[in-house]
Amino acid sequence: MAKVIMVQGTMSNAGKSLLAAGLCRIFKQDGYKVAPFKSQNMALNSFITEEGLEMGRAQVMQAEAAGIKPSVYMNPILLKPTNDVGSQVIVNGEVLGNMKARDYFAYKKKLVPDILKAFHRLEEEYDIIVIEGAGSPAEINLKQDDIVNMGMARMAKAPVLLVGDIDRGGVFAQLIGTVMLLTEEERSMVKGLIINKFRGDKTILDPGIDMLEEKAGIPVVGVAPYLHIQVEDEDSLTERFDKKTEIGAIDIAVIRLPRISNFTDFNPFESIEGVSLRYVESVPQLKDPDMIILPGTKSTMDDLKYLRQSGLEAAILKQAASGKVIFGICGGYQMMGKYLSDPEGVEGGGEMRGMGLLPMKTVFAGAKTRTRVTGNFQKVKGILEGLSGEALEGYEIHMGQTTLEKGCLPLTELENYAADRSRTEAENPGIGKCKPDGAYRENIYGTYVHGVFDRENVAKSVVMALGKAKGLDMSDIMAFDFAAFKESQYDILASELRKNLDMKKIYEILEEGIRE
Repeated sequence: MAKVIMVQGTMSNAGKSLLAAGLCRIFKQDGYKVAPFKSQNMALNSFITEEGLEMGRAQVMQAEAAGIKPSVYMNPILLKPTNDVGSQVIVNGEVLGNMKARDYFAYKKKLVPDILKAFHRLEEEYDIIVIEGAGSPAEINLKQDDIVNMGMARMAKAPVLLVGDIDRGGVFAQLIGTVMLLTEEERSMVKGLIINKFRGDKTILDPGIDMLEEKAGIPVVGVAPYLHIQVEDEDSLTERFDKKTEIGAIDIAVIRLPRISNFTDFNPFESIEGVSLRYVESVPQLKDPDMIILPGTKSTMDDLKYLRQSGLEAAILKQAASGKVIFGICGGYQMMGKYLSDPEGVEGGGEMRGMGLLPMKTVFAGAKTRTRVTGNFQKVKGILEGLSGEALEGYEIHMGQTTLEKGCLPLTELENYAADRSRTEAENPGIGKCKPDGAYRENIYGTYVHGVFDRENVAKSVVMALGKAKGLDMSDIMAFDFAAFKESQYDILASELRKNLDMKKIYEILEEGIRE
């Protein structure tokens, strides 16, 4: 059976996901077959597997670091917040239903068999499993029925590395306080402490580390540096949203919707020289970009209300009227139509006027479309005509169907399409056939496909077209292989962690495991 090790944190955003990814990469480089695992993830940044199943994007990133295909077994439970007190609950990649937080807490122990089944499937196939926790293991109100931190460590018999974030301050109190709030049994499972996101001379920490080890009775197995690398991160506390970005020759503004999802769609632009990618949430922040992107959202109608109330809708419409490119993806695409209808109450019910940028309508329904797709841009006119014929790949994940009216044309044609692989061909006659997707008219473009910019020629064509529209020659920009770039980032991550973690000690912890 596989060896296991678990990364827990003193708080959200302590760096668990990145450290787990780094360990996956190191173990892979050392010749082991390794897989990530997180029993329960809460995120709007999700992914569709080849089987048409939905999982958290953090475990996809970790699977990439491990050099393996993502599997829903790596994240059997995904919670996608629908509002401040409830979430859509996804189990084994399929929607179980919407639950209020209190109802889910009462129900979640029933999901333990699903968690164990997924974990055991990975155990049978891999040499090492790197498990990630969630939030903090010392949340007293959540400990009784925990299935993701110490509860998971207990089920998997996994030794724990506890991570604290020094960048936020108070890291010694974080670590010792967390350890002190654990039960004696739980403390015995914590085999190493890690101080994360450190900047500067590590020797100044030596007195604190000595005292920490003395008081906790647990060795510090590393001080990891603050890393400036580009990998996909969780959507709850991502630092991308707060980053101050200098305006580039080509300026792209992504509207930061309250329930923004799959913001990783835009990562390829961050790595192209001369391009600035900014997340904006107010009219003053919008300024005068070359392209505005309306991203995916878990709550299309509520986030459209936000655009209206904040004044952003009016500002976007003004930019559209001036000829600027507006590009919508998934929920952002749905907003661009004439109206939205929700007869089944998927998003609260009722009808709502859309932004009117494209002559189309969207009707929400209970069945969720989730599938991976490949295809091509059709012959496109307007500013982004350079996209014509370019290949694309990605995935669809949405509730609702959009119907085009006279005045706009489909943007892409998708191949190997299956609206939902859990349905039969008779129920879903689109399986295995091509279908049109998205729409465009003049300077307005939209699609349901997440990952639409990931192909290097797609992102490059967009940048070149935006440059041409403002009289700039961007033809010398390098064709950018985003997949190769991500691989290089995982290698940098592993290299830096090898320098700053005691990997000999971590391997000893892995081998020793938890003694019965």
